[in-house]
Amino acid sequence: MSKLYLASQSPRRCELLQQIGCAFEQLQVSVPESPHAGEIPEDYVLRVAHDKARAGLAQRAAPQTDDVILGADTEVLLDGQIFGKPSNAEAARSMLRKLSGRTHRVLSAVWVCSLQTSLYAINRSEVRFAKLDEQVILEYVDAGEWLGKAGAYAIQGRGGALIEYLQGSYSGVMGLPLHETWRLLRAFAVPCMEPTLR
Repeated sequence: MSKLYLASQSPRRCELLQQIGCAFEQLQVSVPESPHAGEIPEDYVLRVAHDKARAGLAQRAAPQTDDVILGADTEVLLDGQIFGKPSNAEAARSMLRKLSGRTHRVLSAVWVCSLQTSLYAINRSEVRFAKLDEQVILEYVDAGEWLGKAGAYAIQGRGGALIEYLQGSYSGVMGLPLHETWRLLRAFAVPCMEPTLR
């Protein structure tokens, strides 16, 4: 039976994997997260997710043939510009002002790797923010939910109130598209959604 490792410390990705009944261990990895010159956003998000998965595999001192590593990355895209994790509160406020009243794209990539093979998937979602007045932006940023979040918001938290419309994957915007992830894990014989005895 394949053993799953999550190359991420994201509590949201942990919750989502638990939601579909996956047993896993977490690995803490650190990879550069900045686009290369001329790199298009989809290539960037796929590369970072792949780098995380490969870093997780390399971190295993003696990886077994049935070890499976999952790496993921999620980015917000508006007018061709990648909105990553804001570095401070002012950067978060600036991002939210730009997203206000606009529709942006969320790209969420997943790579699953073993010693023998690697597979990937990418999810694309469209999110439209309500028109946000300055007071709402200030209050949201002051609440601190922007920390560590691409685009400076969390759809699963208070940020959900800012969203007028979503087309695509709620879990993908959260950080891990569950349908694509489940399909990849099935290809690696990772048990998920198995019945439990009560």
